Amino acid sequence: MTDLGGKTVIITGASRGIGEAAAFEFVTAGANVVLLARGGEAIGRIAAEIGAQALAIPCDVADWGQVSGAVEQAVAHFGGADVLINNAGVIEPIASLAMSNPQDWGQVIDINLKGVYYGTRAVLGHMRKAGGGSILNISSGAAHNALEGWSHYCASKAGVHMLNMCLHKEEAGKGIRAIGLSPGTVATEMQREIKTSGVNPVAALDWSDHIPAEWVAKTLLWMCGPDADDFLGQEVSLREEGIRARVGLTE
Repeated sequence: MTDLGGKTVIITGASRGIGEAAAFEFVTAGANVVLLARGGEAIGRIAAEIGAQALAIPCDVADWGQVSGAVEQAVAHFGGADVLINNAGVIEPIASLAMSNPQDWGQVIDINLKGVYYGTRAVLGHMRKAGGGSILNISSGAAHNALEGWSHYCASKAGVHMLNMCLHKEEAGKGIRAIGLSPGTVATEMQREIKTSGVNPVAALDWSDHIPAEWVAKTLLWMCGPDADDFLGQEVSLREEGIRARVGLTE
């Protein structure tokens, strides 16, 4: 296991699913975790369960002021920002372009893409001063493959993929590691929303086809170590058996 003793990890979308699983995984590795989500009650519960190694900060990642303020609070509390996991993301409302609501469509971009930019922008100064850090961005197969009803989600994840590459080009020389993670389909509430929509082939998948959120959390921890340096500026695909083997995952 990668040792992150004394390091501080900021996780967006930490109230459930991948974010919640990552919080417990990183605490086990010795890290302090800062939990950001709109659901203050949920992250408060998780932080209380973890104890002194956790700090819960209610935050809407679509709001630059809230994100920058949360990062400053995290740094003041734990003394730094060593890892940022840009996990917050939504897919609802699923709709065809012709039937989509412009405000709702734009809100998904605000959360899924601008939220990643806001988190990244807020931690960069602290990471530069510290001589480096890791920014891990949750990508998706939807960044590379169009799916019916998902124009907002596909466009946002394609943007995150390109943002990750830009970040690597600009900041790798300053010790900042930028890596994307495409986890495949994960057994989270988002998959229940997709299933309910009945739109496109992903909605037809059985629940047993999805991997557990804990696998994604373990992969994120692995991405903080040197074995993942092969993927700097790129994307790790958890669909690949070779990656699962390197992480130490088993069926």
